Amino acid sequence: MRFINPKIEFAFKKIFGSNQSKPILISFLNAMIYDGNPTIADLEIIDPYLALRVPYLKDSYLDVKARLAGGATVIIEMQVLNVESFAKRVVYNTAKTYSTQLIRGEGYFKLKPVIALTITDFEMFDNDREVISHFVFKEKKRLFDYVDPEIELIFIELPKFHKQLDELETLTDKLVYFMKNAPSLEVVPQTMETVSEIQQAFAIANETNLNPEELADLEARERYILDQQGILRKGIEEGLAQGREEGREEGREEGREEGREEGLALGMREKALEIARQLLNVLDNQTISQTTGLSVEDIENLREE
Repeated sequence: MRFINPKIEFAFKKIFGSNQSKPILISFLNAMIYDGNPTIADLEIIDPYLALRVPYLKDSYLDVKARLAGGATVIIEMQVLNVESFAKRVVYNTAKTYSTQLIRGEGYFKLKPVIALTITDFEMFDNDREVISHFVFKEKKRLFDYVDPEIELIFIELPKFHKQLDELETLTDKLVYFMKNAPSLEVVPQTMETVSEIQQAFAIANETNLNPEELADLEARERYILDQQGILRKGIEEGLAQGREEGREEGREEGREEGREEGLALGMREKALEIARQLLNVLDNQTISQTTGLSVEDIENLREE
């Protein structure tokens, strides 16, 4: 058997956000948010995955969105590319989801909590080795909660997970292992066969259950991500080299350390603009902005050149 890659947003939506995925999503959220305790009994998947989307383009910032029985909203995103200002984007999308619950004139008492669960295929926090990080509003010195936790940010950093099959103990371990390693597996591991929701996830992820159009779409998206990773790596390397050289020259001329930093920033921006120009006929402005770190206004100006 071959399993599709849950880290590709098309596959992630199909596994966790389709109409038959409710038990999988409930189990996943209980594992990642509540340490495997059955806190969530029911939920509603908002705008569930139903059909193919436009190839190459990320459907939205939020891969899966669900409303819990108590009214709280969970927004789940799988992010493969480490684009500039991604951490700010997570906060923005969470705050936007929270604030847009009300229509004009409604009271604040109607606001319900929002939980942003973000899975990354890169490391977000270099100073910490834990796989899962959970952020809430707390008093800075005494660390007590700000009333009820209205907004929570949870990050799962897949590169920090190193457990092997024989080391998997908890439901959280097994689900993170599935997220990270499903494409490299040929059968469902015995250690996971006892969890019905994981069995169901593997069944949905089985390539034999995809039609030819879905397989073609998945392959196109995988190629797109590999291309973007290559562009970003090349851009970073060339930008760093150019920035260092310009920084050295400016630093020698002005005798200031700031010259190196300004030159580096200039080199990186020029490279980002060059990459953006190559993508103008392929992607929309928002996606190019995500990929390069440039503002949407920068992209619009490039189109007008």
